[in-house]
Amino acid sequence: MTSYNIPEDVIKGVAEHIHSRTTRDYKIPTVGTPTNLETPQIFEIMPFGQIDAEPGRFYAMDGSRNSHTFYNGITLAFYQAGYVCFHEGRQVRLNDNDDPVTLGKIFSGTKMLVLSDQDLIAIYEELLSLPPVVALLKLFDDTPDNIFPYSRDVLIRSVATLLGFCQEILEWACLYDIALAGSLKPGDIILRDGSLRSLHIKQRYLIRLGYLLHTKKVHVVGVTKQTPIKTELAYTYTKIDNYLQSKLKPQFKFKATDPKSQKLCCYFEVRDDVLEAAYSGEGSSMFAKKDVQGGRGFGLFFTARLDYVEKLQNYDWLACDLNIYDCIPGIANKDAARDAQTIATIMHRLTATTQEHYILGYPYPLVEAHNLVSLTHTFKDEAIARVKNALYESQHMDHTDIENLFLDIHSRF
Repeated sequence: MTSYNIPEDVIKGVAEHIHSRTTRDYKIPTVGTPTNLETPQIFEIMPFGQIDAEPGRFYAMDGSRNSHTFYNGITLAFYQAGYVCFHEGRQVRLNDNDDPVTLGKIFSGTKMLVLSDQDLIAIYEELLSLPPVVALLKLFDDTPDNIFPYSRDVLIRSVATLLGFCQEILEWACLYDIALAGSLKPGDIILRDGSLRSLHIKQRYLIRLGYLLHTKKVHVVGVTKQTPIKTELAYTYTKIDNYLQSKLKPQFKFKATDPKSQKLCCYFEVRDDVLEAAYSGEGSSMFAKKDVQGGRGFGLFFTARLDYVEKLQNYDWLACDLNIYDCIPGIANKDAARDAQTIATIMHRLTATTQEHYILGYPYPLVEAHNLVSLTHTFKDEAIARVKNALYESQHMDHTDIENLFLDIHSRF
C-alpha cells in the first residue's frame, strides 16, 4: 500500500475547516411560509403512477472533454456536447442515424492532434465554425472578441484551458439548438448539468438566451450536485431532514395511500449571505448575484430535495439554478417580486424525473445526457487504438514506429 507523506497538521487543518463550514447555522427555519421563498417550501412528490403522464418534454444537455500527452510531445485532445429528450417516460430520437442505442444529438470538432500552438488555434477556430456555435453567435450579434471575456491567446495557453472553453461554448450552443427545435413547446423543461452562469460568455449576451426561452415559456434549470452551497447549508439540511422525517411526515395529509410512496420534497431560494459565503473571493460575487446586470448569467439559485430517501447521501439535496426571468418576471424593470406559482410548478414537475430506482433524487435525463457524451478514463485507450488502426490501414509507417508513437513512459515505472 502506497504511503503519502502528508504532514499531520495539514490533514487536521483540512478537517477543522470542513467542520467549521458544515456546522454553520444560518438560522433558516424548518417551518417555512409561502410568502417567503427563502424558507422551506414543502410539497408531496408527484405520484409514481403519474410521472410518465407528464405532457411536456424533458430535454437534458451535457458536455465532456479529455486529453492525453505522450512522451514524444503528441497530444490527443477532444471535446463534445449533446442532448437527449424524454417524452412520457421514453427517449425520443433526435438524430437521423440508424443506431438503436444512441438517440440523442451530439456535436464535436474534428481536430484532435496537438503538436504546437498552431493546432490549438485551429481547434479554437473550428469551434467558432461549428453550425450550432455559428447560430449562437448570430443570436449574440457581436464579435467573439466582445462576447468572450478572454482572448484567443489566453485560451490557447494550455490544452486544458482551451478544451474547457470549447466544451462550455458548445454546451450553450446545444441549449440554443434546443430552443430552435420545432418540437419544443410551452411548458417543456430543459435541464443543464451545472448552473445557468458562465465564465466564458459575458452576461449581457447570455441573458438573451435566457429571455428567449422565457418568451417561449420553456423552462431551463441548471442542476448541480457538487457545489459549495451544499457545504454552507449542511447544518440546515440536517435540521430540515429531521423535521420532515420525524415531525411533519407522521402528521402530513398525503394524497398517496401507500406508505412507501409518501414522500415529502422541499426547496427554498438560497439567501444572499449563503451565496456570498459559498462564492467568496475576487470576482466570485458576480457569479452569485441575483440580477441580469453585474453578474454572470441568468440564473436564480434554489436548493432542493426532490425525492426523500433516508440515509441517501449521494443525491440528496441539489442546487437548482432556475431562469431568473421565469422566477422574477419583472427583473428587467427592477421589480423583485417572485412568481411563486411558476417556481412551485417547475419543482413539482422535476420530481417526475427523480424517482428512478437507480439514481433517486437526481433527474434521470441528465444521467442519460452524461452517458451520451461522456469521455471517460478509457478515452486514451480508445483514441490510441483507433489512430493506430488508421495508421496500419494506410501502411505508411512501420509497425514499430507506430507503436513507439504512443509509448507511455510513465506507465512503465
